[in-house]
Amino acid sequence: MLSSSSGPRPLRQAVGALGAVALVTLGAAPAVAADDTGAVLTLSNIAAIDGVKPGSTFDVPAGFTNSGNGSVDKVYLSYSVTRGLSHTELPANCLRYEITSFDEEPSKSEAVCEFDQTVKPGVVYAPEKALTLKVLDHALYDRLRVTVSTDDSSPEDGSSAPVRGTAPAVKLVEQPDATPAHPGYSPHPDWDGVDVKVTAKNTADFRVTGADLKGKVGDTVPLTVKFTNAGPAWVLRDGGIPVTKVRIRMPAGTTVTKAHDFCDKVATGSYECGTSQSWEDEGAGETYTFKLRIDKAVAGAKGSVSLAGAARPFDTDKANDTAAITLDVAGSGGSTGGSGSTGGSGSSGGGGSTSSTGGSGSTGGSSTGGDSSTGGTSAQSASANGDLASTGSGPVLPIAGAATAAVGIGAVALLAARRRRARR
Repeated sequence: MLSSSSGPRPLRQAVGALGAVALVTLGAAPAVAADDTGAVLTLSNIAAIDGVKPGSTFDVPAGFTNSGNGSVDKVYLSYSVTRGLSHTELPANCLRYEITSFDEEPSKSEAVCEFDQTVKPGVVYAPEKALTLKVLDHALYDRLRVTVSTDDSSPEDGSSAPVRGTAPAVKLVEQPDATPAHPGYSPHPDWDGVDVKVTAKNTADFRVTGADLKGKVGDTVPLTVKFTNAGPAWVLRDGGIPVTKVRIRMPAGTTVTKAHDFCDKVATGSYECGTSQSWEDEGAGETYTFKLRIDKAVAGAKGSVSLAGAARPFDTDKANDTAAITLDVAGSGGSTGGSGSTGGSGSSGGGGSTSSTGGSGSTGGSSTGGDSSTGGTSAQSASANGDLASTGSGPVLPIAGAATAAVGIGAVALLAARRRRARR
């Protein structure tokens, strides 16, 4: 770091000199900058592990080469596994850490083994006894990451206190029959890592549940539907994509006033929802909540919930991949959004009332004095229930309002006339 000078000229001279050195250095630097006398650690390839059975175990072939020009006095091998796999008994020179999920990464278990011995250049090494992993009952798509490093690679953030292995310590041994890794440039010569996919023979039952909604026209009702991974396996997707997608189609005659945060509108009354993470544990799932306004009653209105998204070869039960959303509109009386009554016009004095049993707007014919008739569904009670909107007779409410206003004006005029006659 440059120190402060007593005047501007020395500082400018120093900066100029450093700039010239920098230009010379950049011009003279080789395309690959590496320490010709240091170690370069390179892991051997590890093939994907496919078809393992829950309850079984397998060994991890973790070999590596010092492909540099110098020896190193200590190395660390670490083995990180996702939650469908577990470490078995570890050697005493290994520590195990449990790491909670964070950001977009699921929880993991990591073992870090220390080998305090000289690793010579050009030689392939491997532990004298391979590390063994167990396949758990909920394994399906799991990940194994093997890392070799000259520095302690013990995890820090989100990890538990380490637990030391209890089996006899192991050491590295040379593998004379193995082909050394080709020496060359490494962006990080002091470590290397390999990611391995581990696939188990297992299933996971994805299922959805629908809902039965009730309300009257004008109501806003809550809708809750669910996606569940019923197991037995957990499911982890690569690339940060949702575990699955859920499509929700709302019943006819409704409007969504509030949608769930994980859901996007894809068409009128239709939404597609994702998952909060790229994995779903067995027995876990997602709950999607909406608010629906009932605009009108539609006979037989029914929505649906269904699974979509990435292929699910692990899900052999397709019967629960869809579910219905039903809607029962109270007081609709079988209305389908057509005329105000069934079987003709409303009765005298009761026009505009909703349909009722018997087809007329009231029971017994005409209404008395403009009040609601006994036994029938009058315009007043229908309006209170919000049923007029379901009949499709949109102008009825404004006309009813105008009629009420006219009655009020007539009453005022009659009262004024009576007062004039009294003054005479």
